[in-house]
Amino acid sequence: MRDRRGPRAEAEGPTFGTPFDLNLVGVLTLADKEIRRFLKVPAQTLLAPLVNASLFLAVFAFALGRADRTVGDLPYLAFLAPGLVMMSVIQNAFANTSSSLVIAKIQGNIVDYLMPPLSPGELLVGFVAGGVARGLLVALCTGVLLPFLLPLGEIHWPLALLYLLLASVGLATAGVLAGLWADKFDQLAAVTNFAVVPLSFLSGTFYSVAVLPEPLALLAHLDPFFYMIDGFRYALTGHADGAIWIGVPALVLVDAGLWLWALHLLRSGWKLRA
Repeated sequence: MRDRRGPRAEAEGPTFGTPFDLNLVGVLTLADKEIRRFLKVPAQTLLAPLVNASLFLAVFAFALGRADRTVGDLPYLAFLAPGLVMMSVIQNAFANTSSSLVIAKIQGNIVDYLMPPLSPGELLVGFVAGGVARGLLVALCTGVLLPFLLPLGEIHWPLALLYLLLASVGLATAGVLAGLWADKFDQLAAVTNFAVVPLSFLSGTFYSVAVLPEPLALLAHLDPFFYMIDGFRYALTGHADGAIWIGVPALVLVDAGLWLWALHLLRSGWKLRA
């Protein structure tokens, strides 16, 4: 029988658990806690991404005069909208898990995560589930813009959902890594401002990567955010700048790598235990 004493039994090492010995109640409780946390401030976590996406559309449509331009055979606003939705998902899935851990560290209640009988893998599942839930809800909220810009009958819904899930899981897991590393909001803001936001902006959200000269085009294809946005755009519009058959395997590998890294750090108790 698995030891349910949790990470308190540091002398005996943390509990690991197996896929056949899952503390489902504990995982669901942690996920529910993470979901309730961001639902308490819906104006900040759900409405703000919709407002930001609407402002981007307005700026590019009216202030920059691009409403009548096209990218290939696609109207520019129809090209832009899926990228804005995915960019919102990326930023919010990351913010949910990273802020949760940093807040717990600053308030001194990180022990509330360590004391329950949850293995490192179960902790990671609970945290990521909350980030995925926020990412999908943000996609739903910002997606209200799509019917005004896209022919919904042509959307490949299963592929769109797959890319949303892969993006949410990857960024929620990256948020766990950032939350483990950061001890204060300044450090977390540095990761957001110098990594997450630039990578999401430079991944083809506002322009076609196909027009970039070398070596910028090559660098763009090395950005995992590019495959998230390009694949989601393809599912909604049929337009892709990259090879779709590369996108899903690449994101699966990136997500798996981030997951194993985060799991290793949680097992070691890095920056969690004094």
